[in-house]
Amino acid sequence: MYYRANKNNMASILRRLPDAVAVMNGAPSNRQIYGTVNFYQARQGVLVVADLHGLPVSVMPCQDGIFAFHIHSGAECSGSGADPFSNAGMHYNPNSCPHPYHAGDMPPLFCVGGQAFLSFLTDRFSVREIIGKAVILHDRPDDFTTQPSGNAGSKIACGIISRVRR
Repeated sequence: MYYRANKNNMASILRRLPDAVAVMNGAPSNRQIYGTVNFYQARQGVLVVADLHGLPVSVMPCQDGIFAFHIHSGAECSGSGADPFSNAGMHYNPNSCPHPYHAGDMPPLFCVGGQAFLSFLTDRFSVREIIGKAVILHDRPDDFTTQPSGNAGSKIACGIISRVRR
């Protein structure tokens, strides 16, 4: 089998501007976290590309490095001291599915030296449906079982999804 270049493959989609972006910033206790999550509408679904930096790194082996990553239903990256992003709301879940089948449930981010990069294709939402929603990074991995949000821990970074102006 050989690779055939065409306008519908994911690599060609990445050559254009994203349709939407969430600029991620850390909570007050994690201000070093920053990055972007880009969203590209494709015929097959949405290509999501996350590039984050400044993630917490533990000195204990096998104790960190995996972070839950979700789209939440709220439109604000604000909250209180105990939960700095409480106004981000719950996971984006327009079809009232159990976790991990919420539209906003995304694969985990794996950290290497404080950085993470992830690219995946999903058909759980369109770019149009998620404009104005919050992207949240949690401090623990998602267990993909516990209801309603996978026992993902505290919210450590947030960004609001905005349409990219062309």
